[in-house]
Amino acid sequence: MTVAFSDDDEPGRDRDRDGNGDKEGAQRGPAPEPEYAPAPEPLPQWPEHGFTLAEARRWIDEGFAVEEAVRWRTSGVYAPDAARQWRTAGATPYTVDTWLSAGMTPRDAVRWRELGYSAREAAERHLAGESPTPRSWLYRLLNPRRDSAKDNLGEEQAAAMKTLLHQGVPAAVARGFVASGWTGEEALPWARRGIDPGEARIFLALGFAVGEAEKVLADGESALAVMAGWWRAGIPLDEVAPWRAAGFTAQEAASLRAEGTDVEQAKVLRALGGGD
Repeated sequence: MTVAFSDDDEPGRDRDRDGNGDKEGAQRGPAPEPEYAPAPEPLPQWPEHGFTLAEARRWIDEGFAVEEAVRWRTSGVYAPDAARQWRTAGATPYTVDTWLSAGMTPRDAVRWRELGYSAREAAERHLAGESPTPRSWLYRLLNPRRDSAKDNLGEEQAAAMKTLLHQGVPAAVARGFVASGWTGEEALPWARRGIDPGEARIFLALGFAVGEAEKVLADGESALAVMAGWWRAGIPLDEVAPWRAAGFTAQEAASLRAEGTDVEQAKVLRALGGGD
């Protein structure tokens, strides 16, 4: 006896919900998984990770997911445009610290990488004052590798560097202060105004506040010139800033001190018109 099956009842045939077979679907197999590309999370989720809404918008505009943004900030890159530039330069949150610790910019990193230097070697050479130079056997012979141990940042220097970078100080400026032995908090007001670390140290020793030092520089005087001029006039270093802030020249201050007038008395005399 022969049993026949109709086409609609053929065993093994895939059926859709209407009972119709789908040969084309069976041949295609499962749809391929789309490539994974993390998209920025909704704005309300960002404050949970320490971002303000304004900061979150900037990171989202640059195409960063919140976890990426957190990693970049942990690594010392606090602005999304800077993170994008570093990413374009081939750095990651896990490698960018080498470049930052040397006071390098994304542009510097690109120039060194294009010539075949690793991040660590480029940082060493940058710290030594070298410019990106094509490799050659003669160059390597005349410029042997240096011991970079002395160039590595210690914990205190690394902390100072991160403090300055977090506040938006350019890496090259921050590196100058860190290399000069400043702490992050101490250097911050001076670094923000772009005052040279050496000059800032002199102004600080003379008792000048940052704003006062900025006015001196705007008048065309250097910290060294101020110190030398007042030292020649015989004014103690700790009195230079008060006398100058009160509007006296070094010679005027010297004359008043010779008469037994201190800076506070001199301020009163000047206010009353008796110091002319």
